[in-house]
Amino acid sequence: MITRRKLLQSSAATGLGLAAGSLAAPAIAQGAKIKLGYVSPQSGPLAAFSEADKFILDNFAASEAGANFEVIVKDSQSNPNRAADVAGELIVDDEIDLMLVASTPETTNPVAATCEAEEMPCISTVAPWQPWFIGQQGNPGDPSSWEPFYYAYHFFWGLEDVISVFTAMWGQLETNKQVGGLFPNDGDGNAWGDPNVGFPPVLSELGYTLTDPGRYQNLTDDFSAQINAFRQANVEIVTGVPIPPDFTTFWSQAKQQGFTPKAASIGKAILFPQAVEALGTAGNNLSSEVWWSPTHPFSSSLTGSSSAELAQGYMAATNRQWTQPIGFVHALFEMAANVMGRVDDAGDGDAVAEAIAATQLESIVGRIAFDGAGLPPFAAKNVAKTPLVGGQWRLLDDGSYDLVIVDNSSAPEIPTAGVMEEIS
Repeated sequence: MITRRKLLQSSAATGLGLAAGSLAAPAIAQGAKIKLGYVSPQSGPLAAFSEADKFILDNFAASEAGANFEVIVKDSQSNPNRAADVAGELIVDDEIDLMLVASTPETTNPVAATCEAEEMPCISTVAPWQPWFIGQQGNPGDPSSWEPFYYAYHFFWGLEDVISVFTAMWGQLETNKQVGGLFPNDGDGNAWGDPNVGFPPVLSELGYTLTDPGRYQNLTDDFSAQINAFRQANVEIVTGVPIPPDFTTFWSQAKQQGFTPKAASIGKAILFPQAVEALGTAGNNLSSEVWWSPTHPFSSSLTGSSSAELAQGYMAATNRQWTQPIGFVHALFEMAANVMGRVDDAGDGDAVAEAIAATQLESIVGRIAFDGAGLPPFAAKNVAKTPLVGGQWRLLDDGSYDLVIVDNSSAPEIPTAGVMEEIS
């Protein structure tokens, strides 16, 4: 492909009479540090996603591969506009060679879109692929207009995977198949509640009835309307993708108003132990998707550590319980080292993008390869899918919680440790 970057490089080489081979000298061989930009929500309502960032960055810097890199970190402050701004700063002011970004469409999408416009290679994760890919299209409602990206690449699971996991967990219980949806007015909520690509059509096909009270604004302080709608519909299952503080508000108000479903399978909000612990005993048997855990049978290509060893290292270093983003943020830096190890010139964005596309990496989160497996043709070039299972939070005697994997029907290589139980 002939891009603006490639044209400028060609013009510069011709006009300035650069010595043959000077553009192709590997950055690592020159002893120069390869610059990585990393954007994540380190503050604001999504900050729990970045709790492990410092641990991962310190580990990467201490690794053999990490010695070749300089990592410049920016906080999106959980704000899409801020995420786009800091992405621009990293590209223009810091002159990075590769962008890494994690955690929810509110962070990944503006950063990836900025990179695509500026022809900066970008690897993102921790956002379902539909809100990432479709959300960046000029007309998300018109599939015929969707175009692949040249520079932006993403690895994670999709809505089809989380729907499969959630319904498999619900299938272990006796319910009336009445489901209530908590879908906020943001990238995730709009995708999960979408009548074409979200939960509604699949639930209908499987015999579930969805009560969707409509989109609500993040940081809402009153969920009475949603709770009343669910009670009137005799809802026995609640699902959705609220941010952590919003689910705490919803669940506390639901308990106060006497609404307790048999199952509550919630994306995003209860991924983190502290979010469940904030609910006290009311958090017992809440369920969520599990993208990574200490029992996942994968190892790091950077350090050789197993998933269990990585989680244990985090807990020893921080005195905190492991969280799911540990694996995926670590995998971002595995990707960076792997990709940059396969290019001659770290500053050649086209070559870096082509190296990302050719990735076949056995990582701490499983195999990452942009080979189209499990994807529709329109997303095959830019997305690599990773495995997903279902888990349930179990209250321990000391008041803490353990996340127990209860469904692995979509990824049998990941072991279960229990079965689904009703909320009581």
